[in-house]
Amino acid sequence: MNSPPALLAPEESVGHRGAGAGDEVEWAAAVAGSADRALDFALDVGWRLPRPGSGRTAERWRRLRDVAAADLTAARVLEAHADALAILAEAADGGPGGVAGDGHRRWGVFAAEGPGVRVCAEPAGDGWVLRGTKPWCSLAGRLDRALITAHVGPGGRRLFSIDLTDPRVTVAPVDGWVARGLTEVTSTSIRLDGCPARPIGGTGWYLDRPGFAWGGLGVAACWLGGAIGVARTLRAAGREREPDQVALAHLGAVDTALFAADAVLRDAAAAVDDGRADGPAGALWAARVRAVVADTVETVVTRVGHALGPAPLAFDAAHARRVADLQLYVRQHHAERDAARLGDRLLDLPAWW
Repeated sequence: MNSPPALLAPEESVGHRGAGAGDEVEWAAAVAGSADRALDFALDVGWRLPRPGSGRTAERWRRLRDVAAADLTAARVLEAHADALAILAEAADGGPGGVAGDGHRRWGVFAAEGPGVRVCAEPAGDGWVLRGTKPWCSLAGRLDRALITAHVGPGGRRLFSIDLTDPRVTVAPVDGWVARGLTEVTSTSIRLDGCPARPIGGTGWYLDRPGFAWGGLGVAACWLGGAIGVARTLRAAGREREPDQVALAHLGAVDTALFAADAVLRDAAAAVDDGRADGPAGALWAARVRAVVADTVETVVTRVGHALGPAPLAFDAAHARRVADLQLYVRQHHAERDAARLGDRLLDLPAWW
């Protein structure tokens, strides 16, 4: 197995060259934190990514990783758009009510729940309508379509496709958004007042399908890429002036952490492609790999900060933005709470160790 190019300089990283699209990594770097440029990037690149479980899952996650190493805004927007297309394709292959995705629309996936708010689905003639408020809808005001979960009946949830430009969809104003990372990927609520919706899969399908865990692993690939981008600042500093033993120790530890996380992610990709990451096994893979990658992010950010001090955070705009972006993005992992859920799951499984 080839070693991962964990600490390649940006000019050494080989990106995919789509028809007329240019180099993915160079284009991602040019996004430079702009949501508008990220949306254009995602629209062109998203449909080109291999589907998870297609036999090329490792390639999909490697490309997400490399995009994230170049720019985390580009990766954050691309991952969500590509995940929506993969969900639609998965439904079309085997889920009831499946439809093919429209790669010419900007897609989001809105599945979060929040206290005191919910979206409910109601039958309406031959179709469905949605009513209620959905929180945590990133870039809702700039997207065309969304996959959104809604409550149906007692205790069930179902996935629906909606047109975000419909007048019965209102994007709530952003109130108090003060994030210093991913500053243009704002998350807001949307209010739905009888919005027409098309069901995607049956009740419970979205959460029960194999691709739910695989999507979480794609996010982990983006976190890993962000850590690689941060680590490159440390490596570049060592090339510009002779590092002392402490700096070299930090660089070695960073490389070790990145190498291990990349290996775990590649193992997970192989498990997805050969059928070992379906059902509960997929959830276990996702929990473990996300924990490993999240810990790697913490290690890299801490060690790079210890090695370089405040200077790059104060004077290197790209590095400072990347650190802030990554620290916000990785908080999608819920740290000790996710570790506790993993531990609880392990009590019911045979121990390999």
